Amino acid sequence: MKKLIARLTFWKCFAAAIFAAGAYATFVRFAYGLGRSTNLNDLYPWGLWIGIDVMCGVGLAAGGFTIAALVHIFHVKRFEPILHPTILTAFLGYLLVIIGLMFDLGRPFEIWHAIIMWNPHSVMFEVAWCVMLYTVVLALEFAPVVLKRFKMSRPLSILRRLAIPIVIMGVLLSTLHQSSLGSLYLIVPERLYPLWYSPYLPVFFYVSALAAGCAMVIFESYLSARVFHRGLDLKILDEISRIAVVLLAVHMVMRVMDGYYRGIANLLFVPRMETYLYWFEMIVGVIAPAILLSQAKVRKSRNGTFAGTVLVIIGFVTGRLNVVITGMQASAGISYFPSWMEVSITLSIVTFGFVVFSVAAKYLPVYEDEDPKQEGSLHEVWTEDLHLVSQP
Repeated sequence: MKKLIARLTFWKCFAAAIFAAGAYATFVRFAYGLGRSTNLNDLYPWGLWIGIDVMCGVGLAAGGFTIAALVHIFHVKRFEPILHPTILTAFLGYLLVIIGLMFDLGRPFEIWHAIIMWNPHSVMFEVAWCVMLYTVVLALEFAPVVLKRFKMSRPLSILRRLAIPIVIMGVLLSTLHQSSLGSLYLIVPERLYPLWYSPYLPVFFYVSALAAGCAMVIFESYLSARVFHRGLDLKILDEISRIAVVLLAVHMVMRVMDGYYRGIANLLFVPRMETYLYWFEMIVGVIAPAILLSQAKVRKSRNGTFAGTVLVIIGFVTGRLNVVITGMQASAGISYFPSWMEVSITLSIVTFGFVVFSVAAKYLPVYEDEDPKQEGSLHEVWTEDLHLVSQP
């Protein structure tokens, strides 16, 4: 009993509480339907689950195809140490998107209908197929780690020969559905608030997903270093941070030019909730991290890099929720706020992803390709960070 109590940490107890609340909310959702478990209705059918579990989940997993393309297609071998954990993060992200959809769909057990009931005129049909196929691609990209663990050399050699075609397929599928998520909202020009509606929404969604994907790579690497007591190559983080800065700058310029040519600059100073959330999204999620990560001193510090990438993720999530929720409320004529059951299920899905990642990293050779020369103890890395920050 004492050993069991000793193993219980704050985070384990916190995760258990989240899972307990999520289990009850799951029962209510599938036993009594969406009406009893959510604050959604016919006028407002898409809420937190679509905003977080789908729109944000797919975008935050964009680091998978980015790093895979750099390593396998462009042969940037210095990114190999982060390839497997990035692929694992993306794979879990897409699995969690599918789980989230099972909660959001009115008839979740008919989700397979998209496989046989084709509607090529629907953007959602294309997204459904791309998500399904890309999840399979991610499984194939991560499979060598599992095969290596169980010493299955023959299928491992086959997958390694097919690595480049598989990665190319993943890049194509990701490009299609990352942009198509924005295409979903092209049909509501009168309903989506003008600060977020644009005919270039597919491009905005794609570029912002690339920036958020880079941020998630750094976010995952930082947390893995803390949890698994690994060293961390700051040179890799520096390069990824610089890529993120370029993508953030491109995203910001596109948004500014689009707003200027559509003549919506006057809306930036209207005292209403949409204005405040738009400025929060741009300042906290785009401008501030772009300024931070453009400074070499910040990029050479793991704390500074982590802070900048957290801002990118916060801004990305805020932007997607602004499109899905905030930007639609005025036209719907109602106010929506998620119920505690919606929040608990979303937290349960995210927590489940963290738990599965930690178990996989513990029992599979996820970090086996790291170069020992580039690693150091946590104490050495933290000391180096302090030294770099103290330099003029």
